[in-house]
Order: sequence, then C-alpha cells, then structure tokens
Amino acid sequence: MTTERPWLETSLPIAERVELLLSQMTVAEKAGLFFQTMITIGPGGELSSGDSAFGLPSTDEYVNERHMTHFNLLGAAPSAGEIARWHNRLQELAASTRLGIPVTISTDPRNSFSDNPGAAMLAGPFSEWPDALGLAATRDEDLVRRFGDIARREYLSVGIRVALHPQVDLATEPRWARQLQTFGEDAELSGRLGAAYIRGFQGDELGPHSVATMVKHFPGGGPQQDGEDPHFAYGREQVYPGGAFELHLEPFAAAFEAGVSQVMPYYGMPMGTEYEEVGFGFNKSVLTGLLRERFGFEGIVCTDWGLVTDSDIMGTEFPARAWGVEHLTPAERMARILDAGADQFGGERCTEILLQLVADGVVSEERLDVSARRLLREKFVLGLFDDPYVDADAADAIAGSVEFRAAGDAAQRASITVLQTSDALPFARGIRLYVEGVDADVAARYGEVVSSPVGADLAVLRLQAPYEERGSAFENHFHAGSLDFPVDVLEHVAQVAASVPTVVDVYLDRPAILGPIVETGAAVVANWGASAAALLDVLTGVARAEGRLPFDIPRSMAAVEASRPDVPFDTADPLFRFGHRVELSGPDARV
Repeated sequence: MTTERPWLETSLPIAERVELLLSQMTVAEKAGLFFQTMITIGPGGELSSGDSAFGLPSTDEYVNERHMTHFNLLGAAPSAGEIARWHNRLQELAASTRLGIPVTISTDPRNSFSDNPGAAMLAGPFSEWPDALGLAATRDEDLVRRFGDIARREYLSVGIRVALHPQVDLATEPRWARQLQTFGEDAELSGRLGAAYIRGFQGDELGPHSVATMVKHFPGGGPQQDGEDPHFAYGREQVYPGGAFELHLEPFAAAFEAGVSQVMPYYGMPMGTEYEEVGFGFNKSVLTGLLRERFGFEGIVCTDWGLVTDSDIMGTEFPARAWGVEHLTPAERMARILDAGADQFGGERCTEILLQLVADGVVSEERLDVSARRLLREKFVLGLFDDPYVDADAADAIAGSVEFRAAGDAAQRASITVLQTSDALPFARGIRLYVEGVDADVAARYGEVVSSPVGADLAVLRLQAPYEERGSAFENHFHAGSLDFPVDVLEHVAQVAASVPTVVDVYLDRPAILGPIVETGAAVVANWGASAAALLDVLTGVARAEGRLPFDIPRSMAAVEASRPDVPFDTADPLFRFGHRVELSGPDARV
C-alpha cells in the first residue's frame, strides 16, 4: 500500500479511498472542492495568468491559493493538442500540491455552431453537429447516442471529464432564449433523447472511460415569464398558469433512469406553486424535497453560475442571480445554497466566504464532508487519481477526425427540415444561383453564382431567427424578445421571391413567425446548425432532409403572448405543427 498517499492504492474500494483522503484534508482543501468556475488557456497552451473579459485570476491562484480542483473551460483553442497540453500542465500543477488532488475539467457544449460564452462554444477542433434541437429534429435515439459517444471520445482526448449538458428543459415558451440546446417542446421525446445523450457520454455506467453529464436545468427552465432569461433580473420568474409543473419533470426522470451523474438547478424562481418562491439553487423544497427525497438522486448538485457574488462580464456589471434572496449577503446566500442541498457553487471562486462560514460555526465541517465525499468519489470513479493525464500527441488525430466529422456532417443534413417546397426543388447542379448568407466559394460547387436575383435561376437566402437587441454584449448572446422578422427583412425576401424562385433557410434557435415568408411562395427550410454544403446537398437532392419540427411554429406574436408558458403546443392555430416536414419532390408530397 502507498503509505504517503494511501488513497492512491487501487486495490481498495472507492469508498475507503475517499475516506482516507478526506481524513487528511484541511478545511481549506475541502472548501476548494465546492467551487467550480471558468478557466482559460494561456497562449500556446500555457497556464493562464488571468482573463480580463471575465475577470478571472491566474491558474496558480486557483490551485495553490484557493485549493480549487474543478474548472469550466471557457473559450476555444486552435487545436485539440493545445488543449491537451494545457490540461496536462494543469494536472502537473495540481499534482504538486500537498495532497495532489487531480483537476476535473468541464465544458458547455462544444460540437455545434453556437457561440455563447454563457451557454455553448463553437466546435473549433471538434466535430461539428447540429445543436440539440437539430438532434431532436432527427427523432433518432441511435444517432443521439452516437453523437454522445463521439463527443465523449473527443472530450477524453483533451482531458475534459464533465459535460455541463444535456439540457432537457421543455421549450414551452416560444420566446425563451435557451431553446437551442434543448430537445424541443415534447416531454416524451426530450426524455428519450436526453437519456440516449447521457448514455453516449457516460456509457452504461460511470467509469474511467466516461464523461460525466450534468443534466439541466432542474426542475425545468422553460416556463419563463414573457420568455425572458433568468441570467438577468428581468427574467427571474418562472410561471405555471397551466399547472404543468409536473410535466417539466418528466425528462429529468428519464435522465435519472439513464444514470446521469450530476444535476444543475436553474436560476429561475417558481411563482404560484407549492415550492418556495426563491431561485432553484436556493430552494430547499426543490433540491432536498423534490430532487434528493422524491427522486432519490444521490449524485452531485452544482448550481448554475454566479448565484453568490456580483460579476463583471464583457464590460458590464451584473448582479448575482440571487433571485428571491437578493437581500441576503453573499455569505448568507452561500449558507442557504448549502442548506438547500447543493454541493457546488457554479461560477464562483470566493472560497474565503465559505471558510468564514465554517469558522463562525454557520456551516459545520460535517456538512462540508457530505458534499466533499460526493465530489471526491466522482474523481475516483472517473479514474483521475489513477491517471489524470492524456496523450497530447494523439489528441489532434482523435478530435475532429475524418470519421467523426463525417458523422457530424451526416447529422447536419439529416436534421434539416423542409417546411414548404416548390417545383424548383430539388435543383440541378450548374444552374445560375443567387445567394445570401452562403459562402460564394461553396455555392460555386453547385452552380454559377450570379450577383443579382434578376439573372438567377434560383435564389438561396439564409436568415437568423429574429430577436431584439438588448443593452449589453452579454445579453445579446441570449436571443430574446419578439419573434417577428423586421419589416425590411420581409420586404427584401418578398422582393427577391418576386423575381426568381427562392429558398429561405432559417436558423431557428427560436420558433420565428414565418407566415409572411411562407406567403411569398418561397420554399422554406429550417436548420439548427448546418453548413452551407449540408444545405445545398439537401436542396440538390444529394442528401435527404429527414428533420421534423421539434416545436410548433406560431402563427403570430399575438398567439405567443396569449399562450401559457408552461404548457406545450399552446399557441392557437400554429402555422406548422410539431413533427411537420415535407419532401422536396414537390409541394404536395407531404409525409
């Protein structure tokens, strides 16, 4: 047996190894386990000296001064090898500490077209897939599990061991900003695909070859008042006028059955229910009563980011998301989170507050031990104590491999959803194409690119679902507000469609009001992350669009405003129903 660090003895049961290590830890070392926050990669894969955009300190301060061992990797890197080399340097730093507790690296989704520092990252060196709404459009559990398995192997190659996803919230409020990473509006579909996603990342049980998953946002973040997002004070309330609170739990029940390792509660505060009207991270009736006791969840509960302290994000000061308990001090908020039943403070690094709570007798060391056991156990189960390093030389060959990229490309094509077609589709290669939002070099592989709709045989316009501009750069990453296209956009589409057969492809991160575009007679296509080549392959008939709508498309904003935020499929007389698709062989070939 290893006498200096007996918890490294692999022949011992994990529970015993945890207790051996826990018995040697100081209060400060235990406290460090409770904090998981953003970390960045330094130039050339070196350890970071800090990040001014998000106010982050140096990596050395994190590890040596604050004893932190859980980090959420922020931003991208030019190569998987660079991430892997950075990861190994970070593990070497952790190994040099008194107890040598390895670091656990987590990440928001990294395999899609999204670029939101509060929700998802561009794929960069990893394979590129449609976002979760696009996976939902395929309806294919096997494909979703295969995605999870491929992303697992890519994450493992660079040292990422926790996925801060899947997001199984139901997209019941059409204006809500966070729909793109959900599986849509239907509870049964969200549960099935969420479970497949978890099994792809974790396998049949958590182990050394797994990436642990953190399902979110318990108990369901969709029913937002006016669709506003609770990252911000104006979106703090979740409302249930339809009495559908229980429906939003169904996908989480499927996640628990699949063995999900971790849970993230949402920022929002439930209004008019049997539960406390405070943010879910502070909510003992939800985290202990509902999650721990009713569902019997024994894994890690990590709050969403920034519940305790205010923060400067991209040049704007934002208050802590302490909804319902804004009047409490940071120390009082922290104590309440622990009393509610959470194990980690997401997006926080204020270890000194927790240490003072223990010194003052507000939080007992025994309470620290309850969560510390869960957090240490997962590190042991993932094999981090046995071998925390990765093969940096192999990372570039694994992440973004030809096989993995081909699978992602195929999923992009399959997820595309044709909502309305025309006799101009599929189109023959070599015709004159007018394009907007499509790289001209890509379009040139399919036809002769012309500069005006007047000289074209077909126009292809790619649009982003509309949203309202807000007051800061960070807020504008969360698309919110009206779903109506601006008048000038609609006039432009109508003008092009009047002169040439037109295809309008819309990136539907939210269910836009498409009626005015449909009325122009244009073919209308939806995507949730698809390259120009994927789209043009579908429009030429080289690939078959198999996607079906993962939510209803409302007929008007009046219908959206009259609908109940917690009830799925509640807008009156939707333009297109959940599951809608048409074939490209003609406008009447509906399936």
